[in-house]
Amino acid sequence: MLQDILFTFLISFSPFGEARAGIPYGELNGLPIMLVFIVGLVANLLVFPIFYKAIELANKHLWKNPLYKKMALFLALRARTKTKEVIKKYGAWGLMLFVMIPLPVTGAYIGTIAAFIFGISYQKSLIAISSGITISSIMVASFMHLI
Repeated sequence: MLQDILFTFLISFSPFGEARAGIPYGELNGLPIMLVFIVGLVANLLVFPIFYKAIELANKHLWKNPLYKKMALFLALRARTKTKEVIKKYGAWGLMLFVMIPLPVTGAYIGTIAAFIFGISYQKSLIAISSGITISSIMVASFMHLI
């Protein structure tokens, strides 16, 4: 059981699944839905503050490295392309809507990059992304519980 809780947490924190994959993993491995929801939500909520600060530090110290710069620009372009219209039209609300959609590449990681690129304040981004993650996690947990 402890191993399944840990894997649920790690999957929910990873950029390859977030809570959208962590919650189903925990539920399918027999963990109680409320435990799975809380573990998945907490892990996914940790993404924004940790990743945002990591972006700031990396840009500050690694920007002169050509490989880092190339990868950072690639990710920035990808995030901008995926989020441009909704954020341009709705601002922080659009960021929340983008993160809220429980589909691949619409989660906290791309949302954090987009918030950084578009210069949305840290506090507004934190609230928008956290709200989107919470709503998305509720939708996924509800769906998993109903089937």
